[in-house]
Amino acid sequence: MQTYSYFCGMRRKNKRLVFENVEVVDAGAKGKTVGKAPDGRVIFLTNTVPGDVVDVQTTKKRKAYFEGIATTFHTLSDKRVEPVCEHFGVCGGCKWQHMGYEHQLFYKQKEVENNLVRIGHLELPKVSPILGSKKQYFYRNKMEFSFSDSRWLTLDEINSDKEITNKNALGFHIPGMWDKILDIKKCHLQEDPSNAIRLETKDFSIKNGITFFNPRNQIGQLRTLMIRTTSIGEIMVLVQFYENDEAKRILLLEHLRTLFPEITSLLYVINQKQNDTIYDQEVKCYAGKDHIFEEMEGLRFKINAKSFYQTNSEQAYELYKITRDFAELTGEELVYDLYTGTGTIAQFVSKKAKKVVGIEAVPEAINDAKANAVLNKIDNVEFFVGDMKNVFNEYFIDTNGVPDVVITDPPRDGMHKDVVNQILNIAPEKIVYVSCNSATQARDLALMNHMYSIEKCQAVDMFPQTHHVENVVLLKKRKS
Repeated sequence: MQTYSYFCGMRRKNKRLVFENVEVVDAGAKGKTVGKAPDGRVIFLTNTVPGDVVDVQTTKKRKAYFEGIATTFHTLSDKRVEPVCEHFGVCGGCKWQHMGYEHQLFYKQKEVENNLVRIGHLELPKVSPILGSKKQYFYRNKMEFSFSDSRWLTLDEINSDKEITNKNALGFHIPGMWDKILDIKKCHLQEDPSNAIRLETKDFSIKNGITFFNPRNQIGQLRTLMIRTTSIGEIMVLVQFYENDEAKRILLLEHLRTLFPEITSLLYVINQKQNDTIYDQEVKCYAGKDHIFEEMEGLRFKINAKSFYQTNSEQAYELYKITRDFAELTGEELVYDLYTGTGTIAQFVSKKAKKVVGIEAVPEAINDAKANAVLNKIDNVEFFVGDMKNVFNEYFIDTNGVPDVVITDPPRDGMHKDVVNQILNIAPEKIVYVSCNSATQARDLALMNHMYSIEKCQAVDMFPQTHHVENVVLLKKRKS
């Protein structure tokens, strides 16, 4: 029987209970699986697969449910597979790696349908089967890694008599622990040379005395490493430094430039803030260009260090095709693209629309959108920046026209109620709602249910080995 190592943070006052021979019956929200306690309360588990029979130790007790972790496995589910990553169970990135992919898709589709029906109380048409990803590993085009001079130690290391001398790490945050970094030997999420660049950055820095960051004491030179790749072979590498040691900085960057000539954009940031976000920082170009390009159906998209772009390029193409198909454009429609981001969807549907108007709150994203429209010689798109609930008002509608179709792709929190009300006020014939959170999507759809019916529903798996799922819904105005 395969054994896995898991950890769980505990509050001292929390009384732990043990339940024996619990059958895991379902997979729920946020990737957790579901069992039942003897008193009928739900137990949310973090390290099981539906079909397992386990002993459970609780980690949290609430009025309506428990949270827990399986400590003994009596029966292993036939839905289990062997995880491919040695870091599984400690790294929080791929929580479903021990579940067969066809079963992952089943539970993702089930969650989407349950949310729409149970939260939204919505009547669904025949739902299209979830669109799985052709790539189940090495599908991400962007990865961010953190440096630490006091890495997370495994249980084996803690229990060992050996002195731990190498405490530097370049990897991922332990879930729920802002200052603990798991050192990653191989990540299965981004294609090479991602792993090679990360490992060489770490090894070269250690050999040459370039210090790793300590977030508690706010000391050290190396802070984060970002790697972006595109389907046309362009690579961006950004090293974020805390302490500004010019000689050491040049030493590392020159080494990366020489050893990896395929890097087309080599960047750095000197960030001495408390947090490591770069969006308010100056990004400097050390070698190559300050951007990379992605291509999709003949369109080129310029991506800089701060740009948002869907992190699964191949599956994003499928998502955008579904969105365009759902919109059923003939070339005569005025389309509004709400939460347009860098305008990718807007430009993708533009050749089948009369005009597309995009709105986004992030100024840098709108700058990218405008630049990409010029790059692609698209003259029937227009982009506006501002908080959606404020910009998307009567004056905006009067100025830009009443849309025939609204495409909306909001963040995880869904749409603000004022935005929903404005959509209802202008009453477009069709709405295509793209969501990364079917729970908030269900809430928003319920607010529009008196005026719109759901005609199509299509889940899309953008992130294999995780519980995350996108969903696209086509709404059409009800006939009075």
